[in-house]
Amino acid sequence: MRKIVSLGILFLVVLFGCKKNEPAPTSTVSTETTATTATVAPTPQPTATTATTATVTSAAPTTGVVASTDGETSGTHIDVTEFKRASGNTVSLKFVLTNSGSDSFAMYGHKLGDHDMRHDYKSVGGIHLVDPVNKKKYFVVRDSEQKCICSNEVADVKPGEKVNLWAKFPAPPPDVTKVTIEVPHFQPMDDVPISQ
Repeated sequence: MRKIVSLGILFLVVLFGCKKNEPAPTSTVSTETTATTATVAPTPQPTATTATTATVTSAAPTTGVVASTDGETSGTHIDVTEFKRASGNTVSLKFVLTNSGSDSFAMYGHKLGDHDMRHDYKSVGGIHLVDPVNKKKYFVVRDSEQKCICSNEVADVKPGEKVNLWAKFPAPPPDVTKVTIEVPHFQPMDDVPISQ
């Protein structure tokens, strides 16, 4: 009889011991879940801010500027970041257009593309190079449909914004090492070296 009572007490101790320990893991899991949720929620916000900042910074590289010019519209500025010979006997032009003014710079209104409005709407197809040695103009390369091989469908540049743009041109002869870059509504950039 004592063995049965002892076994009964032992059974109750084990049962209470198990029941007493059951809520603790649930609490711990609940606490961990809450902690995880609290940790996860703020993490995406700094990442998004960092990505936005990186995008804004990379939109206008300040190092390696080959040539610069100001526009007719107050606050507009261009920095040429790359001007070099490329494959296919072409010259590649990359530049950053900055609008520090108080009004939007309308790509359509300033006609940076003036070849044919059907093909150059909101493009930079009106840019051309002037070869002073051979007294020749080089226009943006065009495809079989007469669309420029350049930045197309460029949105208006709002005040405080910068945009990366590009265009391809036929390459001048190898002995021509410098040309003038003419962007409509901007001052000409003379003697811009063509890198290899």
